[in-house]
Amino acid sequence: MISKVKSFGISGIDGYVVDVEIDISKNLPRFVVVGLPDASVKESKDRVQSAIANSGQRFPLGKVVVNLAPADTKKEGGMYDLPIAVGILAASNVLCPIKLSEYAFVGELGLNGEIRRVNGVLPILITAIQKGIKKVVVSAENAHEASFIEGVQVYTAKTLKEVVDVFYDVTRAPGVEKNLKLVQNASYESIKNDAKYDADMKHVKGQFVAKRAMEIAAAGGHNVLLIGPPGSGKTMLAKCFPSILPDMTFEESIETTKIHSIAGTLDASTGIVATRPFRTPHHTASLVALAGGGTKAKPGEVSLSHNGVLFLDELPEYPRHCLEMLRQPLEDNKITISRSTGSHEYPASFTLIASMNPCPCGFHGSRVQRCTCRLGDIIGYLRKLSGPLLDRIDLHIEVDSVTYDDLTATDLEESSEEIKQRVDAARSIQLSRFKGKVFSNAKMTSVQSKKFCELTPEGEAILKDAFEKLNLSARAYGRVLRVARTIADLDGSDIITEDHIAESVGYRSLDRKYKV
Repeated sequence: MISKVKSFGISGIDGYVVDVEIDISKNLPRFVVVGLPDASVKESKDRVQSAIANSGQRFPLGKVVVNLAPADTKKEGGMYDLPIAVGILAASNVLCPIKLSEYAFVGELGLNGEIRRVNGVLPILITAIQKGIKKVVVSAENAHEASFIEGVQVYTAKTLKEVVDVFYDVTRAPGVEKNLKLVQNASYESIKNDAKYDADMKHVKGQFVAKRAMEIAAAGGHNVLLIGPPGSGKTMLAKCFPSILPDMTFEESIETTKIHSIAGTLDASTGIVATRPFRTPHHTASLVALAGGGTKAKPGEVSLSHNGVLFLDELPEYPRHCLEMLRQPLEDNKITISRSTGSHEYPASFTLIASMNPCPCGFHGSRVQRCTCRLGDIIGYLRKLSGPLLDRIDLHIEVDSVTYDDLTATDLEESSEEIKQRVDAARSIQLSRFKGKVFSNAKMTSVQSKKFCELTPEGEAILKDAFEKLNLSARAYGRVLRVARTIADLDGSDIITEDHIAESVGYRSLDRKYKV
């Protein structure tokens, strides 16, 4: 007998429908899985056999053929265990095919029949809505993640026996009719309101210029490079940065959660990413870890920081090829991973916060300690960063060591909440300006820059002088203009004045200072 059960697969950050077809014939006992399965799918044979036996059912005698359609797409992971087991029991006349036709199944099975959580449930449910599938059965451990999707009825089960009890073929014998647990939609607002950041700007002593630059970066979505000696507060400033960013919208949370769900980094207790991600990969991270890829072309750190912050501490210590990889996502807000099995495009719209010492010893240009490096060592250290990469970083900020009086001051600095109010006001201006197509000044196109970055004659003169004296590239010119637009938004000004341009240019000159 042949049976068919609906399930899903994952390609990139999107799901697709998989038809699990089961054929049981009277031949020598054999269990075959076809349809381009990977090793983990092939191993499902043993898990399914044990799970069925330990759920009080007999595994059928004869040849069992499982086909995962479409056959030309590689199937990965343990998510097909549950639909394969359900399909085998339906083909054995244990479960009712008519009941099963309304549902899709996703879940990994333990040997005792337990249904375990799988990655990628959020994009799977979105696909179910798009394909008109109204009911989906998942593991109880995926309940939180599934609760944020409306338009599809999601049921959870802890064991295969619970599923068997519900879909038992009542035409053959009296079955035990139980209800699967229907997942109730969760309140995103309550989870977002409960989310807190560990770091706060009020604990950062001194560094008024750096904090001003971080406020500008948060208001316009600009990238930042912090240059200063060890212990000057660069890392603390970076950790405080997410606390002054605008709150995530529900759409941003869903898009970010899809990436973390597929990567397996999603917190199962909440089921959604409600705060902006803050990713801090070590400088020993590989290119695959940063960009994504591997045999399964999984998302990397640049995608996991989507809609959040990617913090690279000690920037020159990262391998050159890893840093150059950042050029595409910083420009296009996405990254394409190509492998022999296919090509996947992942979103990568993040704010880059990077920090570095000005020299190998860390004290070049410091006012509190003398640098011991030779000029050649300093030049070689700074040349680890290419011009094209620095062009994509809008704000280059000098962070010097704090004084004793700053450290011992008892008064708290301005809090993140106070700074965030100004950031939110500037972002609301940008949202109104771009009407939802672009969400921050940093993402403006060249056409939009010409339209919305109106300069006074004095501001135009300052920008022209800076362009010629600092030898700015066309890209750097555009970024200076966008930063000036953000500074004007923070001031509530429609026109970019000479003061806005002068401040913006001041944030671009630091790399030129060190390279002279």
